[in-house]
Amino acid sequence: MTTTQNSKGALQGVRILDMATVLAAPVGATLCADHGAEVVKLELPDGSDALRGLQPVKDGSPLWWKVANRGKKGITLDVRKPEGREIFLELIAGFDVLIENFRTGTLDKWGLDIETLHAQNPRLIVVRLTGFGQTGPYSQRPGYARIFEAMSGFTNLTGEKGSTPLHSNYPIGDYVAGLFCAFSVAMEVARLRGDPRLAGTEVDLSATEALFRLLDPLAVEYEQLDYVRGPEGNCASYTAPSNMYRTRDGRSLSLVASSNPIFARLCEAMSQPHLASDSRFSTNPARVKHLAILDKIIADWFGEHDMVDVVQALEAAQIPFSKTNSIVDILQDPHFQARGAVLRLPDPDYGSVPGPCIVPRVAGQVLEAPATGPEPGQHNAEVYGRLGIAPQRLEQLRSLGVV
Repeated sequence: MTTTQNSKGALQGVRILDMATVLAAPVGATLCADHGAEVVKLELPDGSDALRGLQPVKDGSPLWWKVANRGKKGITLDVRKPEGREIFLELIAGFDVLIENFRTGTLDKWGLDIETLHAQNPRLIVVRLTGFGQTGPYSQRPGYARIFEAMSGFTNLTGEKGSTPLHSNYPIGDYVAGLFCAFSVAMEVARLRGDPRLAGTEVDLSATEALFRLLDPLAVEYEQLDYVRGPEGNCASYTAPSNMYRTRDGRSLSLVASSNPIFARLCEAMSQPHLASDSRFSTNPARVKHLAILDKIIADWFGEHDMVDVVQALEAAQIPFSKTNSIVDILQDPHFQARGAVLRLPDPDYGSVPGPCIVPRVAGQVLEAPATGPEPGQHNAEVYGRLGIAPQRLEQLRSLGVV
């Protein structure tokens, strides 16, 4: 892939007002900012967004906030106050997208129902990202990533067989929902770009449904095979071999050799080519059925060799494998380095901080590294200045707790 010209990104010209809190919906807005959208982050005047208090925090500086809200301008506004609501309605007229994640009906209670919003801006796209959706018996429940993960069936697939399912040490549910949020924005922007006569709409995005959408085969395998997929440790109930194996010198490698040609190459690499034609292992369904026997053979081979020899044999046989990287391994990996997978994000406190690269890469485009997330109200003067609010008035609003 060649990158021959600078670009502002495919979403250049799209203006997004992100009034969501914590992580899932703000991440969706951040992904849009990565690809050129102008995103304004709206916070309460006290800067009390919970993400500012989640670890990692260094000397009071919210590091997660900095990277998760990168590329955004920051304003403060309390829309619950009459003056704040009035300013918000004036503000929203100049945006293409509003992203919010309050409990269902919250904006309505503040006098910002969809009819009022569309009266101000008929083409406004309103993305409502909640835990469980705008309808249904759970629509008023609060939720966090681990709740979405458990409810969707996602968590039930992790952990050791027969033991309690395990959560990851990361809110993957928030980031999956964020991906769907960004997709929702791109989808609706594309629809409106096709016809200037079209009206805006509401997007009802459930974080639980976003995770469930990833679990394609679970319902059909239950209906047709009466099978309920559950934890299998590091193995998989649908393909084999696929596991984490430990070498003689105590290093762990993840290996997948599930297709017949790759499995045959693995057998050659282990100097046991006869296994590929063994009826117990000659097809993937057979390997899954006889997984315990096969897994012991592979584990024994790993345990008889040091990692350097295992890696050499697997690379020579073109077997998909990897050690389980920590962030230290990632930062030192020559492939990540060659790809520029870690960006330096400009930051006022530290000069720059590392963050993941912009995904995906588009041929012919070079996108600038976005700055870290804003301080509360950092861009109040700029954004409210566009509305004609003079500095004196802005200071008055600040003293009243409106901004």
